[in-house]
Amino acid sequence: MQRVLFHETIFGPIHSRRLGTSLGVNLSPNDGKICSFDCLYCEAGFNAQGRGTTGIPSKEDVAARLEEKLSQMKSDGRSLDTITFSGNGEPTLHPHFGEIIDVVTGLRDRYFPQAMISVLSNATAIANPSVAAALRKVDNNILKLDSALTPTIHLIDRPVNERFNADDTVARLSEFKGNCVIQTMMLRGEKDGAVIDNTTTAEVEALLKAYQAIQPRSVMLYTIDRPTPHRLLEKVLPDELERIAETFRRGGINVEVCH
Repeated sequence: MQRVLFHETIFGPIHSRRLGTSLGVNLSPNDGKICSFDCLYCEAGFNAQGRGTTGIPSKEDVAARLEEKLSQMKSDGRSLDTITFSGNGEPTLHPHFGEIIDVVTGLRDRYFPQAMISVLSNATAIANPSVAAALRKVDNNILKLDSALTPTIHLIDRPVNERFNADDTVARLSEFKGNCVIQTMMLRGEKDGAVIDNTTTAEVEALLKAYQAIQPRSVMLYTIDRPTPHRLLEKVLPDELERIAETFRRGGINVEVCH
């Protein structure tokens, strides 16, 4: 089974097809995964691998490791486009997420003030006022919405909370008043006899309606780019991604297709 990707709290920098030169912040264990989704396509593998033994990093550990890395990059004359919260799970589940955002912002301002702070989140914790407040502070509040239909979300993203639903999620995303970016993974496949396909007319129409309600700054539309833990998934070809994007653009949505 595919295992965790990142064995450090601060990793990279790496080149992100969406964000440029990105220094990663992993608030999950270095040898395990903590996530409120169990997505079929997650590059970090399934939640069944467990939480590991190292535990989540403390606020102080994140600060020390990030400052060390930023200082070294500055001394080496390297560039940085973004500091990105991602890693082996859902970053907003960290109990001190808001405080860590403030610490990272201060270090960014000191070493690379031109760099952005980005958070890749599955949006499961945005009902928590402290999480929502922290996300409003960052430059790129990037929130997942792979479908606007609850059965499809449960098929693709497999939320741990069985009550998680599309309508509530869209309503909470709308509360950001456009201060967010939505990322949507387009894919097809099969799981236990169930067809997986969020590119159908019904899916695209539901997503467009959701985007129009949320009014995000932009939508990042992308597809599978690396091996996935569930093998029976198919990427959507670039031409089709562009056609879907055009449907959203005609509906007034700013869409970036990430190949």
